[in-house]
Amino acid sequence: MATNKKPGKWRKRTLGVRGGTMRTPFQETSEALFLTSGYAYENSEEAEARFKGEIGGYQYSRYANPTVTMFEERMAMLEGAPIAQATATGMAAVSSALLSALKTGDHVVAARAMFGSCLHVVQEILPRFGITYTLVDGGDIAQWQAAMQPNTRILFLETPSNPTLSIVDMRAVAKIADAAGAYVLVDNAFASPVLQRPMEFGAHIVVHSSTKYIDGQGRALGGVVCCTEDFYTRHLQPWIRNTGPSISPFTAWLHLKSLETLDLRMKQHCENAAKVADFLATQRKVTRVLYPFRADHPQHNLARAQMEAGGGIVAFEIEGGKKAAFKLSNALGIIDISNNLGDAKSIITHPETTTHSKLSPQARLELGVTSGLLRLSVGLEDADDLCEDLEQAIKAA
Repeated sequence: MATNKKPGKWRKRTLGVRGGTMRTPFQETSEALFLTSGYAYENSEEAEARFKGEIGGYQYSRYANPTVTMFEERMAMLEGAPIAQATATGMAAVSSALLSALKTGDHVVAARAMFGSCLHVVQEILPRFGITYTLVDGGDIAQWQAAMQPNTRILFLETPSNPTLSIVDMRAVAKIADAAGAYVLVDNAFASPVLQRPMEFGAHIVVHSSTKYIDGQGRALGGVVCCTEDFYTRHLQPWIRNTGPSISPFTAWLHLKSLETLDLRMKQHCENAAKVADFLATQRKVTRVLYPFRADHPQHNLARAQMEAGGGIVAFEIEGGKKAAFKLSNALGIIDISNNLGDAKSIITHPETTTHSKLSPQARLELGVTSGLLRLSVGLEDADDLCEDLEQAIKAA
């Protein structure tokens, strides 16, 4: 685990390269990879003192590891968070943040527009423990306010959402939560800390699937919870230590090294995605294009107020439903079919039959996940090549 000791006034790109770095006496320039499960003590008295918290030092890699510490430190700095905790996957981050703080009798308010697995946790897993929930239209602040109950403990949202890229006014939701003494939990995986820092808008907890843009090359699963000191001490730390959703040091090292290029990669993802979105909007068979920084996005102004750029995801609807969507996807020559996102390689998926397939048809329609909807994670290839690939595939559809 690491705390945020921000070095001076370094900008984000510098933080991504150097934040949280610790060097051994060998003075290595690349961060060290500590593949160890345990740590030795000079004597039994030192072991006792470490476990009592009387002195610092590592005890066991389920609790903390030097490589993981560097990754957590750098993530906390990039998010502008007091503290960060890495986890084995993005969903481990989500479930740890929720289950560590909730108990029987508590209530959660959540935006219904979010990743299918997140909805599953809220709708299926939390109720097993006597935790109730209310789903709201995240863009309607009146619904957030109306859903609040005396036992509401967490307001959970994803902005931009998966896959329809809806935007939630984080500052307005945070005001509602603060008035009720509740936490705001934001999934920031689509924007990354390069484009959006939810704590600047009042969020108390920010979660990431570091599998996505933070890794950036589709190599390894990981997650991060960035939060306040209070949330970490009261809830998250004892949960992580005793239930064990720990990230491996090797994965932490991979993601730590990826942070060095995150700022540069996100800028190119955004530039490519904006160009692809504008191209798709000119295609006759494309009936709808969703991209946060396009003027025709329903929450275009809010997106620009909260984000530095529109992100690397474009959602679009093809005329002809599932059959046409499959034909288009199958005809692509460069873009891969996969349910992952945030990779250097462009990836397309059909949410109705993959990421959101476990939801009921009614629930999918409420989210805007239609049979013809495709989610495109725009990679780092030449944008003109991607547009040409899409053009020939649309003709095939």
